[in-house]
Amino acid sequence: MFTGATNPIDDRTEPRDEVHHRSRAMLADRRSVPVLIVNLSPQGLMIRSDAPVSVGEWLRIQLPVVGEVQVAVRWALGGRIGCQLERPIAANRYHMVLGAMSA
Repeated sequence: MFTGATNPIDDRTEPRDEVHHRSRAMLADRRSVPVLIVNLSPQGLMIRSDAPVSVGEWLRIQLPVVGEVQVAVRWALGGRIGCQLERPIAANRYHMVLGAMSA
């Protein structure tokens, strides 16, 4: 089934929860930069950052409750960066992460 994969923002396997959480990301060149996490799912997230990143690049991002996670950049457009987590957030921890982000 074709899902409109020409738009990378719409090429998701599950819905995202809207959040507004400031964090830090470690880039491939080992620079630490501030990021704003704007949405999250157990398998991915979107951040806003002015840092230059490339599709396929791996980043490390700090999340509450679960700590540092490794993510692969799937798309980047105008300061918005869509990422897939290397390992999904476990269902029993996901809601704790969301709760900590809204606190």
